[in-house]
Amino acid sequence: MMKLSPESVNLSGKSTHFSAECWFDDTCILDMDYFVKTLSGIKAKGVRPELIGSIITHYASKWLPDLSNDEDVFISQKDFEDSPESVTAIWMKKRFFVETLVGILPPEKDSIPCNFLLRLLRVANMVRVEPSYRVDLEKRISWQLDQATLKELLIPSFVHTCGTLLDVELVLRLVKRFMNLDESVRSGSALIKVAKLVDNYLAEAAVDANLTWSEFFGLADALPAHARSTDDGLYRAIDTYLKTHPGVSKQERKTLCRLIDSRKLSLEASLHAAQNERLPVRAVIQLLLSEQTKVNRHQIDWSGSFVSGARSPNQLGLIEPPARCMSKREMNAQQMEIKRLKEDVLRLQSQCMTMQSQIEKLLEKKRGSGLFGWKKIIVPSLVNKVDKIGEIDRETDVGRQTPGDMKTRLVRGRTPNKWRKSLS
Repeated sequence: MMKLSPESVNLSGKSTHFSAECWFDDTCILDMDYFVKTLSGIKAKGVRPELIGSIITHYASKWLPDLSNDEDVFISQKDFEDSPESVTAIWMKKRFFVETLVGILPPEKDSIPCNFLLRLLRVANMVRVEPSYRVDLEKRISWQLDQATLKELLIPSFVHTCGTLLDVELVLRLVKRFMNLDESVRSGSALIKVAKLVDNYLAEAAVDANLTWSEFFGLADALPAHARSTDDGLYRAIDTYLKTHPGVSKQERKTLCRLIDSRKLSLEASLHAAQNERLPVRAVIQLLLSEQTKVNRHQIDWSGSFVSGARSPNQLGLIEPPARCMSKREMNAQQMEIKRLKEDVLRLQSQCMTMQSQIEKLLEKKRGSGLFGWKKIIVPSLVNKVDKIGEIDRETDVGRQTPGDMKTRLVRGRTPNKWRKSLS
């Protein structure tokens, strides 16, 4: 029996999904009327819509394993399949259960996870619920389409007239409903997430050989050009579709390639596209011209940055402003480059200051030595020069004397002083 009562609810609204699980027994009751009455009493107590949504998702996952994301819950499905009831009766119970759940869902946004709503829509299409319930589910999913995952969006097609395995028309309706919402709901970040989700879905659906060109192009063209920060995902999807469908005409290839903005392709995607034989020649030429423009633009930016006192190319109007907003990855890369340049400038400034201080020390040392420092260098050299000059003069005098003078000088050198006095 289900252990759930309005009095047991925490009105603070801080209860989590785990607390909601504690209100249920493992053998969940199948009486929907009792569950609806109990849930109405809980709503009357003023419980937050998020908690109401957690109660509904937990109850639905226990009763119908198709709505659960937990693989362990599917173990209990064997007992459900071994039921003595007929397949038609079980099918009717599932339809009644899904329609009842859709009717009691809280109207507030984000009260029910988007992935649970997608699983509920899958079961609703499988059991063929009334169109009004299906439309209501699609509206709720379109409000939260940016929160969806690719795994839950891959809903199979349960219509026998449809040739594709996936329900591409359903995803196209969800995207169109999302684009018709107010600007406040489909903000910039939400639009980018939906565009990335659609590109991944197109890459998965393109493998189906039965996917028509109109279905693929309709879903790829459902989003505006500014929704994609990069066109790598769209290019991968188009390349996969052209590889799987070699019979696509030349005009259809050109129309698909017009969706790709070559300025938004990364270097890896551009190199792959330049060598892709499946693309039209015009698209490849346009891609090469775009890459050449990028290279020239970078060269102008770098050359203009090194000219001191000159205006930048953007100020002179030589470069057109970018036609799109930069992606988060590009902004992070640009910030890292600016940070690296700032660090280089600071390092150069530090080196310049160190060199300047060393030059000032050398100048102060030379000023402190003054005239005495120069005397130590100049005076010894002058003394040596004077000595050399004296020696040269003496040698010159010796060379000028006659032999008689030399003899007289030798005699005088040998005569004592006392004999000289006596002779005088």
